[in-house]
Amino acid sequence: MTSTSSPSLGQAAEAAPSAIGGKLSLFVAVSIIVAVAETVGVVQFQIGPGKVLLQPMVWALLIAAAWGLSARYLPAVAQIGPGLQTYAGQLLNAGLLLFVIKMAFTVGGALPEVQKAGWALIFQELGHTFGTLVLGLPIALLLGVKREAVGATFSIGREGNMVIIGEKCGMNSAEGRGVLAEYITGTVLGALFIALLAGFVASLHIFDPRSLAMGAGVGSGSMMAAAIGTINGHNPPEMAKELIAIASAANLMTAVLGFYFALFFSLPVCSWLYDRLEPRLGRFSNFKSGDLGPSIAVAGETPKHGAFGFSDSLLAWITIASGVLIGNSLTYKVPLLQTCMGLLVVLAVVLLVDVLARVLSKVPHILILVAVTTVLGIPGLLPFSDAMIAAVDKLNFLAFTTPVLTLAGFSVAKDLPIFRKLSWRIVVVSLTAAAGTFLGATLIAEYFHR
Repeated sequence: MTSTSSPSLGQAAEAAPSAIGGKLSLFVAVSIIVAVAETVGVVQFQIGPGKVLLQPMVWALLIAAAWGLSARYLPAVAQIGPGLQTYAGQLLNAGLLLFVIKMAFTVGGALPEVQKAGWALIFQELGHTFGTLVLGLPIALLLGVKREAVGATFSIGREGNMVIIGEKCGMNSAEGRGVLAEYITGTVLGALFIALLAGFVASLHIFDPRSLAMGAGVGSGSMMAAAIGTINGHNPPEMAKELIAIASAANLMTAVLGFYFALFFSLPVCSWLYDRLEPRLGRFSNFKSGDLGPSIAVAGETPKHGAFGFSDSLLAWITIASGVLIGNSLTYKVPLLQTCMGLLVVLAVVLLVDVLARVLSKVPHILILVAVTTVLGIPGLLPFSDAMIAAVDKLNFLAFTTPVLTLAGFSVAKDLPIFRKLSWRIVVVSLTAAAGTFLGATLIAEYFHR
């Protein structure tokens, strides 16, 4: 074993400012991008009979990705290189907790509306679970994709789904390459694609808005936010809170229960269907999915930007909170004091959950977060519940999505060279799977609303 010597005090003194300066640069870059994206605002255009709305979150994602890709051409002080791009992904994981808290408060504060959804909210989960493979798997086989199709179509390929494939098949397997392709496609294009799709479908007015809101809860916070944002743009403003509550409830169900559905149901079913459909559908294409190379598997295991500790989580929460402050003030004209009061409540809750998660280390963090926040958000349940709900209600839902997708944009910039190595066929399959989960859940929910 090769030993490494500890750095001298002088070396440590030189390294510390660099690390701190890099993190500060990332924080400033996120704030600048959020301000620019919120200033640009919503852009809309027609596609045939449908209307597409591009929210500030989409501009934030694109600007951050472009900034990350052009790092080598920028002055040193403005560079967000691969190390900081990896760190941005870590901040994103921690920062999403604030987004989930806002969602859970929305669910708790609107339980009457959620209860009205009834059985539709329960059974729409089947659409999310199997919608990906119903559309995605046949398309993959017709295009000649082999076992990669299983990893790419049994889910929308979020972090938990990569864990399942890693344990069952290994990330160097064909299934591992498929789920990585789905992850990269969803991260780079998922929010933009689902926003375009949801907005277009909503503009046709053939589905109940509540059905579309349930379909938006695909299990990815950024994709759900993008979808519900455009859906709300096609419906009366007074419905926005109800639709966000329904979408948040569906998204939380998919995020929490979807892992177990994917592990015990959709993955085995997808593999079973592949074995039976591939000999019939695969013969229609001459393409054979080849080896994408070991670097693809390594891409999912990006090096850490140092040890990620509580101070880094705190930076993530401050970064998201600052973005919310900017968006809430610029776009939604909420008074600064009211925004700060709401953010203090959210930050207090995330600190409480962090403490409980350390004490209850065997309980999944997401379960603690959802349970605590939903209970706190039920009107009148606790003496201070109504005051907390009123404070958090001043924070616009979409104000959270812009800083979240800014961090996502920086995070995916490092993966774009690998993304280019993937066949366009996998990209088509991945987007089809995303469409399947949205449309599948929407159709099932619509049946109950009819």
